[in-house]
Amino acid sequence: MTFNLPPLPYDYDALEPYISKQIMTLHHTKHHQTYVNALNGATQAYEKASSAKERIGLQAALKFNGGGHINHSLFWKNLAKSSTHGGIGGTLQDGPLKEAIDRQFDSLEVLVKEFNTATAAIQGSGWGWLGLNPTTKRLEIATTANQDPLLNLIPIIGVDIWEHAFYLQYLNVKVDYLNAIWNVINFQEAEKRFTEGSGGVDAGVSLSKI
Repeated sequence: MTFNLPPLPYDYDALEPYISKQIMTLHHTKHHQTYVNALNGATQAYEKASSAKERIGLQAALKFNGGGHINHSLFWKNLAKSSTHGGIGGTLQDGPLKEAIDRQFDSLEVLVKEFNTATAAIQGSGWGWLGLNPTTKRLEIATTANQDPLLNLIPIIGVDIWEHAFYLQYLNVKVDYLNAIWNVINFQEAEKRFTEGSGGVDAGVSLSKI
């Protein structure tokens, strides 16, 4: 199996002024491409490995780079040009996702506050998530370290909190980045994942799908 860098569904400058063209270009063509390259290398080494010991030794590389590929493939689709600049980003329309958010968090504003608080508290690098519990069908806020993928919940919205996702624009002020990114969250994509997940379909991204 060979993995490839997925194209962005928008131009590199589409998310400005909230996420700069420079960040998006480097993040996609350099950082994500590096995960893809390393994942292909680890996968090929695993297939050629002649012992269980060799394959065990490759697990960390597979997890890290596979998670990086999965998470970023989700992340790009999670974003869209802001509605204030002619796009759809940042606008939560009436529908099943809004109803669930209002029911569980009272409002989108409360959800954003709780999400940002949990995500800003990550020590080091990681991801903030709004996920759907496949058993309870309830939304949950979660975080994962490094490039660990979200395994126990169906990902609805994911936010990259690695410094390469924001530092060139927001420096060390993670909270400003977290506040800004909601202006370009693609809630239509989030609702699609939520609807599919509520119906028993895992709308996330697995290695077999990318």
